[in-house]
Amino acid sequence: MKQKSCYIDLFSGCGGLALGLHNAGWQGTFAIEKSADAFSTLKFNLIDKKNNFKWPDWLPKTNHDINNIIANYSNELKALRGKISLIAGGPPCQGFSMAGRRREDDERNKLIDSYIQFIKLVEPEILFFENVKGFTIGFKKDNKRGEAYSVYVVSQLEKLGYDVKGQIIDFSEYGVPQKRQRYILVGTKRGKADYFFDSIVQNRAKFFKSKKLNDKTSLSDAISDILQSNGSVDSPDSKNFKAGVYSEASSNYQKLMRKGIKPSDSVVDSHRFANHKEDIVERFNYVIKHGKPNKSFSDELKKIYGLKKHTVVPLCEKSCTPTLTTHPDDYIHYSEPRILTVREYARIQSFPDSYEFKGKYTTGGLRRRVDVPRYTQIGNAIPPLFGEQAGLVLKDMI
Repeated sequence: MKQKSCYIDLFSGCGGLALGLHNAGWQGTFAIEKSADAFSTLKFNLIDKKNNFKWPDWLPKTNHDINNIIANYSNELKALRGKISLIAGGPPCQGFSMAGRRREDDERNKLIDSYIQFIKLVEPEILFFENVKGFTIGFKKDNKRGEAYSVYVVSQLEKLGYDVKGQIIDFSEYGVPQKRQRYILVGTKRGKADYFFDSIVQNRAKFFKSKKLNDKTSLSDAISDILQSNGSVDSPDSKNFKAGVYSEASSNYQKLMRKGIKPSDSVVDSHRFANHKEDIVERFNYVIKHGKPNKSFSDELKKIYGLKKHTVVPLCEKSCTPTLTTHPDDYIHYSEPRILTVREYARIQSFPDSYEFKGKYTTGGLRRRVDVPRYTQIGNAIPPLFGEQAGLVLKDMI
């Protein structure tokens, strides 16, 4: 008998979309994520703690490469036909991102074909696909722009019998304190994909009311209760570092993020402050005082103050942030001379404080090719608050 709210999460990362779908009442079947670091975060929170996934016996409960799954379990995937309502998630976006090197020959771009092959095997009723805005822009060749990958994906899914619609969505319009524009694609075997985009806009006011949120959430709304100036203690997971503690919540968004946190829990998870040297603190103070909020420091001021980074952005207290990157030193706190912590990143991405992140905080050098530290996990995630709103509409489409 068909389980009408079962889904598979592809390229699941640390579980941002899965958490949103869980909160919307969906039941996960399994998740596929290549990174051991990201999967350990998803497993701890959504498998071990929340039991969100009814994991099949034939699939080891660990990180997987989608191509290995297709090669080794194609019969098991075919056996899921008629039992899976939704396949959610999109391939890694780094090859398409306008913020990165944007290379057409990036090996990760080939995962688009792996995604389509997976859809062919399982034949879900609905598809939900997310990628960066650059996915809709073709790569340049000889001063000519080629066909966008979004056009290719739409055509391939239409050949499989799906009605497909793709649209750029700004997550800041859905309660997330971050101006993050992403390409969202929805496909359905029955009905029209337009329904999703019409409904998610119409449902916003009701959703915000249910969460006691405003239609816009500022950075201070998100993180002012966990300022370093509120106090600090020795970090529970990092020797020779300090971690932040809670002060009284001053916004409904903060109260929502702290849901599930006990009054006795004074130390904030993954809220480790960077050990900046005195000259860096001095530079950051200068940036906060003289820079324009949410705007990168001018080349002239960078030169005067010896700032070599391409992006140095002091954040704005009263508005949402620009799109978070996976590099925490791109941004400076709006009132304190430091970079943001992992937990502040998580708050901006709408992960609740009860969601614990696993793995290293940061990494560098050659390890960047292998490790997916906490900042990167969060920077790559779909905000759970948007995922929940999407999940509610997708349930209506079954």
